[in-house]
Amino acid sequence: VQLVESGGGLAQAGGSLRLSCAASGRTVSRDSWAWFRQAPGHEREFVAAIRWSGSNTYYSDSVKGRFTISRDNAKNAIILQMNNLKPEDTAVYYCASGRPILTTVRLRSGYDAWGQGTQLTVSS
Repeated sequence: VQLVESGGGLAQAGGSLRLSCAASGRTVSRDSWAWFRQAPGHEREFVAAIRWSGSNTYYSDSVKGRFTISRDNAKNAIILQMNNLKPEDTAVYYCASGRPILTTVRLRSGYDAWGQGTQLTVSS
């Protein structure tokens, strides 16, 4: 299984950016997928997830209403559309895949495959 994130970079506060996670060895329509992020000096934290069963989505309170996670089945990729970016969104963003149960969908332990991360920097 290989997950490769792309789309990070520098953005201005209030702007938008789109992250993509290309998957090989695993089908995006058959597993649960999530984005986590890690800022310097902080623990890796949950951002968003989409479950394998149906299309239920989950978001952290800090990004709800601004970020959207979705699948691109044709490209076998997971997308994170980020709008109204804030400086506190600055972090390395990681894509993850697995089969978490409902109680672990927001936990790192719910996922067994991870990408290498892509840096997002939001300037004020």
